[in-house]
Amino acid sequence: MRRGEFVSLPPLVEPADELTIDEVRRYSRHLIIPDVGMTGQKRLKNAKVLVIGAGGLGSPALLYLAAAGVGTLGIAEFDEVDESNLQRQVIHGQSDIGKSKAISAQESLAETNPLVNVVVHNERLDNDNVLQVFEGYDLIVDGTDNFATRYMVNDAAYFLKIPYVWGSIYRFDGQASVFWPTLEGAEAPCYRCLYPEPPPPGMVPSCAEGGVLGVLCASIGSIQVNEAIKLLTGIGDPIVGKLVIYDALEMEYRKLKVRKDPSCALCGENPTVTGLIDYDAFCGAISDEAADAAAGSTISVTQLEQMLKERENGERDFVLVDVREQNEYEINRIPGSVLIPKGDFLNGSAFDELSRLTSNNQQLVLHCKSGVRSAEALAVAKGAGYADAVHVGGGVVAWVNQIDPSQPSY
Repeated sequence: MRRGEFVSLPPLVEPADELTIDEVRRYSRHLIIPDVGMTGQKRLKNAKVLVIGAGGLGSPALLYLAAAGVGTLGIAEFDEVDESNLQRQVIHGQSDIGKSKAISAQESLAETNPLVNVVVHNERLDNDNVLQVFEGYDLIVDGTDNFATRYMVNDAAYFLKIPYVWGSIYRFDGQASVFWPTLEGAEAPCYRCLYPEPPPPGMVPSCAEGGVLGVLCASIGSIQVNEAIKLLTGIGDPIVGKLVIYDALEMEYRKLKVRKDPSCALCGENPTVTGLIDYDAFCGAISDEAADAAAGSTISVTQLEQMLKERENGERDFVLVDVREQNEYEINRIPGSVLIPKGDFLNGSAFDELSRLTSNNQQLVLHCKSGVRSAEALAVAKGAGYADAVHVGGGVVAWVNQIDPSQPSY
């Protein structure tokens, strides 16, 4: 194999000794494919794959890995099933609401394929446990939805020399790749080669903020499983050193080359990341400017509730501004708020409207879904002269949970 080529990689695992009669019947459609055959299916039986997250990407990945006959499937997940998950997280059902996602997924996999050994890691991955959880697995399938965990997964997999299949989704767009920088004889990249630095805090909305087409999860999750099977069995041309980009609206797939970065902080010639780091600080939940603005200028939803009562009684005057998007505002809202999206604060157009709304020098109170976007808008507002402006910690989520549970969450 020439350097830079990733065709016909050796299989990750050795084949199991045998398949039972039940396994031969179950996997017969694999066995009659010449490229898979009996040996390939035995390799799948002997494989140990860890799926991180039992959410949008993890749901189809777990179901199809189990159906394919991967012998040991690990689930790393700490969250609980919420009703808003069911639009895309197809491994869970209505009766699972409130249940541990890891346990819910385990129960679904037992129905899909009772021959698979499912290992549950019902805990949040962090620097203290990630290496221990990863150790012993042949392959990682990454279904995480935040940058801090993605960089941690990348670094931990590199230190343990485990390849991993990565996927990402947002609205109608998806991406997938295989990162294996420790692959011998090839200049294979890692996630940091593709994304050396995380985006500025608040610049890229999460799926919880921007939404995702449910079926997109199946499209990208299926690509991840396809690559996992190829890597485990040693067939086909895995997308190591390639980035698959999918546009569901245009029904268009593109495949780009991704080269190893010689100056990569992790796998480059002079690495500066030689151990696990503080990933929350590296990625930042909010910018330094937003954190500074929010310090001493954050109120709780209970405080806001009291302020609204005082405003209604004529005892206080302020303007409550929701900085979410219109479609979010239509789902739920804090009563008495007006909508001015965060983007209008960033481009400056919000201040014409604010000058009209606050003509009597009312205090400005900002909120969003969780408090991240409102903190960013708060920093801009304070810089524009609204010195006494505040924002609501926890945002609409806290309002619905603590003050008005009759409203839907999202």
